[in-house]
Amino acid sequence: MSDISSFANERNNRLLIKITRENLPQVKDKYPFLYLERGRLVIDDSSVKWIDCDCNVVRLPIATINTVLLGPGTTITHEAVKVMAAANCSVCWVGEDSLLFYAVGQSPTADSRNMRTQMLLAADKKKSVEVARRMFARRFPLAKLAGKSLNEMMGMEGYRVRQLYEQHAVKYNVGWKGRCFQPGKFEIGDITNQVLTSANAALYGILTSAIYSMGYSPHIGFIHSGSPLPFVYDLADLYKEDLCVDLAFSLTLEMAGIYNRAKVASVFRKRVIEMDLLGRIGPDIQDILEGDKDARSTCK
Repeated sequence: MSDISSFANERNNRLLIKITRENLPQVKDKYPFLYLERGRLVIDDSSVKWIDCDCNVVRLPIATINTVLLGPGTTITHEAVKVMAAANCSVCWVGEDSLLFYAVGQSPTADSRNMRTQMLLAADKKKSVEVARRMFARRFPLAKLAGKSLNEMMGMEGYRVRQLYEQHAVKYNVGWKGRCFQPGKFEIGDITNQVLTSANAALYGILTSAIYSMGYSPHIGFIHSGSPLPFVYDLADLYKEDLCVDLAFSLTLEMAGIYNRAKVASVFRKRVIEMDLLGRIGPDIQDILEGDKDARSTCK
C-alpha cells in the first residue's frame, strides 16, 4: 500500500507523466508534445516503438504528435529520427520535466504556419507594438498603455517590476538590495537572487520546449531583442510574478542562507502544476497574437 501511495505522490509532483498505452494521445488530435525519459526509441516494422527502463513497450502514433521531448536517460536510433522526420514530428532534448532545454531537431517539411504568423507580426512595426501592448496589458491591467511606444511601455515596466520586488520583500520580511545576476557566477548572489535565477531558468526551459512544439520560433520576439531567445523572455514575463518572484521571496527565510536546489525544484514543480502552466501556454500565445486577424488569415 505504501508503494502505491509513494507512486501516486510522485505522479502528482511531476509536470509530465509517464507514457503508457492508456494515456497516449487520440488519433483524432494533433498532440502538441510527448515527454519521454529513461528508455529508448527504436524502429520496429516501420513504426516507432518506445521501450522504457522497465522493458514496457509502447508503439507511438508519431503522425499525431508535433514534438517528442527526450528527457534524461533516453537514446534514439538514426532510423527512428528518419521516420519521425517523415511524419513531421520534431525532437527536443530536455532536462527532467523539460525544466532545462538543450537542443531541437526539426523536419525540413515541418508546418510553418504559426511561425509565419509570428514573423509577419514581428516584421510590421505597428503590429509588433500592438502585440507587445497586449503582453504588457496582461501584466499591468490598470496601466494606461494606449498610444504608448514600446520604449515608453518598457520604461513603465521597469518601474513596476522594481515595485513588485520591493512589495514581496516587505510581504515576506526579506532584505532586498536589487536584482543581481552575472552569468557563470551564480554563487555570488544572495539566496533570493539565486532562487530567482534558478526558477527563471526552469521557466525558460518549459517555454522553449512548448514554443517549438507548437510551431513558433523562440527567436522572434516583440519586446526583448539582442538576446538568443526573445520570444521565450517575452512569454516568461507573463508568469514570473506568481511562479518565480513570489517563490524566491517566500523561500528565502526558510533556506536560512543555504541554497537548496532540491527544495527550489520541488516547490517550482508544485506551482507549475497548480497554475496549469502547460495548459495555459498555448491559449496565451494565441490570445496575444490573434489581435491581428489579417496576418493570421494570410497564413492559411
